[in-house]
Amino acid sequence: MTDEQPQIIPYLQRPESPQRPSKLAKFDGVDFSGDGEEEEEEAGEFAEKNMVPNPRIQRYLVAIEYLGTRFSGAQQQPTGRTVVGVLEDAFQKFIGQPVSIFCSSRTDAGVHALSNVCHVDIERTSKRKPGEVLPPHEPSVVKSAVNHFLQKNEGDMMVIDVKCVPADFHSRYKAQERTYFYRMLSGMEPLSTFEKNRAWHVPEELDILSMQKACQVLIGRHDFSSFRASACQAKSPIKTLDELSVTEVTSGTYFPSPAERKQSNYTAEGLVSISNKSETDSVTGNSVGEAIQGFGIRKRHRCIVVTARGRSFLYHQVRLIVGVLKSVGTGDLTVSDVERILKAKDIRTASPMAPAGGLYLGQVKYDLPSDI
Repeated sequence: MTDEQPQIIPYLQRPESPQRPSKLAKFDGVDFSGDGEEEEEEAGEFAEKNMVPNPRIQRYLVAIEYLGTRFSGAQQQPTGRTVVGVLEDAFQKFIGQPVSIFCSSRTDAGVHALSNVCHVDIERTSKRKPGEVLPPHEPSVVKSAVNHFLQKNEGDMMVIDVKCVPADFHSRYKAQERTYFYRMLSGMEPLSTFEKNRAWHVPEELDILSMQKACQVLIGRHDFSSFRASACQAKSPIKTLDELSVTEVTSGTYFPSPAERKQSNYTAEGLVSISNKSETDSVTGNSVGEAIQGFGIRKRHRCIVVTARGRSFLYHQVRLIVGVLKSVGTGDLTVSDVERILKAKDIRTASPMAPAGGLYLGQVKYDLPSDI
């Protein structure tokens, strides 16, 4: 990922001091210099908390979902299609002027988001009377209008929520917690077309219990140098993992099995009609993907999800952790090996990194003001 170009922010008025820091490593006393999985240090951050907000501007907090497959990453770059670039283009078409968008988490190429959060500042002016400032758009209007233009650009991104926030509310530095999910599909069956670039196909069977035990080694505050990519520019490798878990979930493309359809079919008496003989195995298999197949019915993989939750992450930290957990699941590593890797503080001791396509930014948590 290349350094981003300087961004012009016309909507903020700076104090008279001509000097400002070229990099903002701390905000409210917290070091965020390497704060996101798949992120590098961002040069040229503006110290917005030292600027005087323009009262004619409304800041919006915007939550977006996207498939990362065709993006070169989240952050704006000189070349390549990016999340910020596509979103800025949609906003410009909506309001008729350029905007600058700041993301809470700068996901890497190929990484998806169930909910990434950005902020943007908009001054609504009259198209009939140039220069006349109008009341801010309602969040619902912003959401609908921007989605209209996003759907004309590949359709792989959508705004899922919009809120008005104070002018000093920064989507990245105000984030209290980030949750990432990583999907693995285990089984010899080739990966479904519908799952391409959306999960890591692991042909071997995975020992979930051993993976869960390995998670306990990594939870808490540690020096994660062994799980830190060489390009990471965070000032410290010490991070806190509040949660690291491995869960087996139902796989598939979210279509109901015959048994599930039976359970949702209420009779006239209001009772659930459940067949005495389960038809699940004949079509979809049980919860771990073992199935007696009918002709033309694809066998399901076991779907394993690793959840990592914390305030901030090192560059590639989650994918490196998943690589080690996968090796534990296949028996190539033991729980003791994970302890050794953590203590080594050397990325060369870790397993190969998990591919980008299985990683999803799941949620960015904020303490939002109650009056917005």
